[in-house]
Amino acid sequence: MADTKKTTVEKPAPKLVRSASNRTKWGKKSPSSTRRVASKNYVPRLKQRFADKTAKELLEEFSFKSPMEVPKIEKIVVSAGVGDAIVNKKFLSSVVDELGRITGQKALKTKARKSIANFKIRSGQEIGAKVTLRGNRMYEFLDRLLNVALPRVKDFRGVSPRAFDGRGNYSLGIDEQIIFPEIDYDKIERIRGLNVAIVTTAHTDGQARSLLAGFGMPFSKE
Repeated sequence: MADTKKTTVEKPAPKLVRSASNRTKWGKKSPSSTRRVASKNYVPRLKQRFADKTAKELLEEFSFKSPMEVPKIEKIVVSAGVGDAIVNKKFLSSVVDELGRITGQKALKTKARKSIANFKIRSGQEIGAKVTLRGNRMYEFLDRLLNVALPRVKDFRGVSPRAFDGRGNYSLGIDEQIIFPEIDYDKIERIRGLNVAIVTTAHTDGQARSLLAGFGMPFSKE
């Protein structure tokens, strides 16, 4: 009679099971979970500076009765006019892409409010683009503008302290978009200017100027 040999079947190794809280069976957090927690706790540098220093200085300088009266930045609007989009819509698409790279947020196309016969512009025609920044992205953009982009301007001597609108808002014109490191000079259609409007809750231009100076706005001495 032939010998019968028993065969043993190897069981597959148990799979690592993660719970709903994204933890391994040993209770350690996965790297992806750690990154998400870190992003939730992230506070932009200028936002932290405002809370720790600038707000207190403004409270003392203007003798506000309550911390709620201290002015703050409400939003930043970055815009660009593209008049030559009338001839070629490709130019407008290029500007939309550039604003997106500069601000980290998708830009919206803007339309003409009225017709201008001399410039061959019709009401409702797309002739520009803009991005409205709030929250953390607003502070991140302002940080890059003040500490990276403006210092790259040739013969930079500061920004005008007179560009306030009388209601505590500040407008800054930029001649060349290439001062932002996100823009590759070899890949742009042409040199274009931008406008940066900083909208604050300040009641006067003096309050707004002190607010922006607290963030490090390099006002020139005029």
